[in-house]
Amino acid sequence: MKFQFSIQQYQTDAVNAVVDVFAGQGLRSSISYTQDLGNLGIRTLGEKNADVMLFPEKLLENLRSVQHRNEIKLSSELVKSQLGACVLDVEMETGTGKTYVYIKTMFELNKRYGWNKFIVVVPSVAIREGVAKSFQVFQEHFMDQYGKKARYFVYNSKQLRDIASFADSSALSVMIINMQAFAASLKPDGTQRDARTINSERDEFESRRPIDVIAAARPILILDEPQKLEGAATVAGMKRFKPLFTINYSATHKTKHNLVYALDPIDAFRQKLVKRIEVKGFEVKNIPGVNCFIALEQIQATKEGPVAYVRHDIRRANGSVAQVLSRLRDGDSLYNQSNELAEYKNLTVNEINVINDRISFTNGVELFAGDVVGDQSKDLIQRVQIEETIRSHLEKEQRLFRKGIKTLSLFFIDEVANYRTYDSKGNPVKAKFEVYFEQAYKSAITGALKDLNREIPWEAEYAAYLERFNPEDVHRGYFSQDKNHRFIDSKSKKGEGSDDKDAYDLILKDKERLLSLEEPTRFIFSHSALQEGWDNPNIFQICTLRNTNSTIKKRQEVGRGLRICVDKTGQRQDVNVLGERVHDVNLLTVVANEKYSDFVKALQMETQETLRERPDVVTEAFFVGKTLKSGGSEHTVTQDEADQIVVYLKYNRYIDNKGALTEKYKEDKEHGKLKPLQDSSDLDAVRPFVDVVHALLNGIYDADIDLTNMVENGHKTVAINQVNRTNMDRAEFKELWEKISPKFSYTVSYDSQELIDQAIQAIDKQLFVSRLEYTTVTGKQIKADEFEKEKTEAGCRSFARLVSQVKYDLLGEVAKGANITRKTAARILQGILPEKFALYAENPEEFIAKVKTIIRDTKATMIVEHIRYHATTQRYETTIFTAEKSKVPASSKLAQKHIMDYVVTDGQIEADFATDLEDASEVVVYAKLPRAFQIPTPVGNYAPDWAIAFRRGFMKHVFFVAETKGSMHSMQLRGVEKAKIECAQKLFNEVNAAGDVRYHQVATYRDLLNEVRRLDATDVK
Repeated sequence: MKFQFSIQQYQTDAVNAVVDVFAGQGLRSSISYTQDLGNLGIRTLGEKNADVMLFPEKLLENLRSVQHRNEIKLSSELVKSQLGACVLDVEMETGTGKTYVYIKTMFELNKRYGWNKFIVVVPSVAIREGVAKSFQVFQEHFMDQYGKKARYFVYNSKQLRDIASFADSSALSVMIINMQAFAASLKPDGTQRDARTINSERDEFESRRPIDVIAAARPILILDEPQKLEGAATVAGMKRFKPLFTINYSATHKTKHNLVYALDPIDAFRQKLVKRIEVKGFEVKNIPGVNCFIALEQIQATKEGPVAYVRHDIRRANGSVAQVLSRLRDGDSLYNQSNELAEYKNLTVNEINVINDRISFTNGVELFAGDVVGDQSKDLIQRVQIEETIRSHLEKEQRLFRKGIKTLSLFFIDEVANYRTYDSKGNPVKAKFEVYFEQAYKSAITGALKDLNREIPWEAEYAAYLERFNPEDVHRGYFSQDKNHRFIDSKSKKGEGSDDKDAYDLILKDKERLLSLEEPTRFIFSHSALQEGWDNPNIFQICTLRNTNSTIKKRQEVGRGLRICVDKTGQRQDVNVLGERVHDVNLLTVVANEKYSDFVKALQMETQETLRERPDVVTEAFFVGKTLKSGGSEHTVTQDEADQIVVYLKYNRYIDNKGALTEKYKEDKEHGKLKPLQDSSDLDAVRPFVDVVHALLNGIYDADIDLTNMVENGHKTVAINQVNRTNMDRAEFKELWEKISPKFSYTVSYDSQELIDQAIQAIDKQLFVSRLEYTTVTGKQIKADEFEKEKTEAGCRSFARLVSQVKYDLLGEVAKGANITRKTAARILQGILPEKFALYAENPEEFIAKVKTIIRDTKATMIVEHIRYHATTQRYETTIFTAEKSKVPASSKLAQKHIMDYVVTDGQIEADFATDLEDASEVVVYAKLPRAFQIPTPVGNYAPDWAIAFRRGFMKHVFFVAETKGSMHSMQLRGVEKAKIECAQKLFNEVNAAGDVRYHQVATYRDLLNEVRRLDATDVK
């Protein structure tokens, strides 16, 4: 497997936030300097970074401009530091790719300004190995983008030649070093060998100090997890590097500097850049009169009635006692289920309540989901946690296996001795967690295999996968080691790593192999070595087997599994691939050893502490200066416009007297019924951007909503969604499916000259870029080392000459981004107005980005005009409705006319539409189409929402395929999205017209009826 990478806009924004602070620096290659080769008596040339040429005033001006753009509180000054000209903070939520961002930032700083010497400082060996692995994995990706590779190495005190090469090279060079390698010897009792080496004269290094050679290169420092690098010895050690400037990257900065970019937990969740979290908490209860083990794990709603999943003891045939998971319904007896164990007498199910997630027994005993009754020992709840983690793992694995996604689970344990011990001869002995796991896994696999239907090919394949590996093959431990290579707790160690080199390499160095379905490891046990610096995109379960008073933070543990997963080809399963259903696949289950409310409260408090400053009320100041962008156009909001927008919000009762968003606003937005802007000339320029204005309001912080939405209860009642065989067998649905199920291919043929002409017209009409300004500061020397500022002068024309020093492959960038030939790109750029081409000098990067977008949108529009669809011999089978998960939220609508028992909708607009379909007497049967039902288009596959069969005689057009969007007046789609919908219209309304199927985009069921009647009237005429 090989990871695939795509350029993400938020990551590009984070890169530009740093790079733009130095706007005006100009491109300068590394500077040669004379270096002394020590006792060799030879002098030679080394390469160092050019100095920062900007005055502090200009850096501050650039910084504030970046902060304004990224909606960050403006800094009043550059934070003073001995770590270079400035110290910049980049805040990125765990799992969003900060390592990728800072590596790309190095390439971009090298491209724009010529800086080529960087040091990445990390707090641990685990993070160091992860960073080195990232450089390896990203190498080809950045080679494609920048035409060069970074020369990186991990500092090793035994390989000082690497430092010499670092100093000599004019290439982009990076040293990766953990703080212990330079800081330990600076402590009062510091003696670590690596630290002594870097700070002392070495015979093997021509009697030079490695730290001096490094410092002479004036490197740029990249601090990964800087909150762990704040010790006095570490800071003193970093000063010795004499950095040009420093950039900090973390999700949880402790000391604040000059913040340039912030992507906090709420931002990441809203943008669907990380997994959604569900928590399954367990709490041991002591119920008087009950002396047996019972654990209520979950309640499920089915069409036949609710089912409770209860774990309890059972008497085996040989007389021994084991634990099992039973599905109980009203009237079931635990005494019978346990094979007549006496302690379960009088425990007969009285009621299963799907609303309160509660089961009650005839003797008055009540349990809520997550409750455990029985022995008060810690062993009991830990055993339940292990069993529940395996059950959750297998449920997800069965669903994701068909998609080619490897499922992994991670256990955090309190003591290594609970997983592995050693006998008197040093031989490993399985401890309780390892024993519990293998027993529970064997039992769970036996049950899972019974439920699989081997007549279905993919279920037979999954069964073979489960049978391929023994219980002892599927789990591995990653722990610290002592000198005898035995597992030990991290707090007792002196080094880091695992005594099992294969486990170390697999978990830290070879993520690709760990993600392969051929690799048996699916469960990982760790103490604390995997707390930070390691994550894996396919961690779907995290089980915390620690004490509840553990000092390890919840966010630290959860962060190991937040990254969006990948499939077996290395393709990220993100919103670009899965759309709005991205969180159906990317769901992280945390199995906690405390009740749900306690775990979530602690997690939310920790999350609250890491949030950036964000507005919680709407004021005029919130809008002033905001740049609204839509398609190729943009507009900056003025004070008068901001005043009128707030008037609009108050008049429609969308904000209260304090400026907080009201429930009315949230409801109208959810239902697609937002009122239009008032008829005021002051808002004429804003009106085309009304959707962007409402998108800005998403940034208003509401703790009750934002923090609550990020986590859900994993024990909540779910519904089992099965095929409604009566509806699927209806003649109307069979005929509808016969007409829409054929798969199509397409051809597109158009004249290149037509694309050139239309692209030129679009660029001439739509292209505008921001002007990049500069400030000149003039001063005079009053002392040998002191200057006095006399005046400042703002301008913009001369900046174009500075920017022109940066080398851009204009034709290559445009051709690649718009997916056209260089020749076509050249003809388009030659044809645009001279004043439009002159904008390239004003802001080259924005010019390139916008030209690419305009050409892509122009091409998308042309595609619709020239596309030709052709039916193939293949069809979609009705099995696509059951290929997705069978469990859905209990809040899903129980349907009468749908082809499944429940309708799963995305948002209130779809829910309202489904309700109207159920209530409409003219609708016979309908289907909410799964994502797998897709229409191919040249700009990406498109998945419509609904297929509907009307009663014959009610209207001429009996069959309809529909797409539900927001209110019709707000459909301001970009060219690509618009092209997808228009391709669907062409397929159903023109190509497939003989099949009597029509397609339309609607906001409500009434819109659909109006369109059907319009078509009927048109046909009559």
